[in-house]
Amino acid sequence: MSKDWHSGHFCCWQCDESLTGQRYVLRDEHPYCIKCYENVFANVCEECNKTIGIDSKDLSYKDKHWHEACFLCNKCRISLVDKQFGSKADKIYCGNCYDAQFASRCDGCGEIFRAGTKKMEYKTRQWHEKCFCCCVCKTAIGTKSFIPREQEIYCAGCYEEKYATRCIKCKKIITSGGVTYKNEPWHRECFTCTHCQVSLAGQRFTSRDEKPYCAECFGELFAKRCTACVKPITGIGGTRFISFEDRHWHNDCFICAICKTSLVGRGFITDEQDVICPECAKQKLM
Repeated sequence: MSKDWHSGHFCCWQCDESLTGQRYVLRDEHPYCIKCYENVFANVCEECNKTIGIDSKDLSYKDKHWHEACFLCNKCRISLVDKQFGSKADKIYCGNCYDAQFASRCDGCGEIFRAGTKKMEYKTRQWHEKCFCCCVCKTAIGTKSFIPREQEIYCAGCYEEKYATRCIKCKKIITSGGVTYKNEPWHRECFTCTHCQVSLAGQRFTSRDEKPYCAECFGELFAKRCTACVKPITGIGGTRFISFEDRHWHNDCFICAICKTSLVGRGFITDEQDVICPECAKQKLM
């Protein structure tokens, strides 16, 4: 120590026993005999609770110390010297035992997440990057948008293909502005009159045999025709009409063939194909 001592004065700093010819240890520039050094400064092994003497290698981790021979996995007892290890609840484990007991696992493949592995998370679930993929096409989601459904993950394309609403006519996906008719979805541009193909979205229409028709086509194809004007009697919009035997009239067309007076709510007499009011009938007979 670059100092000179009388042989009788070179003593242990703790017990004053002579160190002449003895092994000693320096601590803070003071000499200690082996016994005092170990009593005062040596650490106690976590495994065996014995002092780690100066002739033993002291392995430490988080303020804990072990003999080299005692530095073992808490589960499988393999030596951890110069090996990767993990700690849990003040105990140390080899990498395999730590992973098997404590490491989080991928919701896709069930394997553990190794140190440094990129982890994809959604709510309470987690995946390896390669396992976070569409359940249909298996394409990795990465940073792209996705749609969760029940316990599965879908890319946008596969989700639309499987679950998106499709037009009953063209079978293509309805992204916006659809029309529902008889609980079935249609594109607005696909919801057309069965006969003339004019769009029925927002228009008056009726149906025949489960098929939609615009008012004009329905009247031309299926409605009764007025005996007077020969135009269809559709009934759409509350149109009222008169029926007699196998003939029909619009309310406004049901008039006396001679004086043109309305016969709605009045008595009338048929004259071959005509209907006439009683007054005109009397005059015709005179």
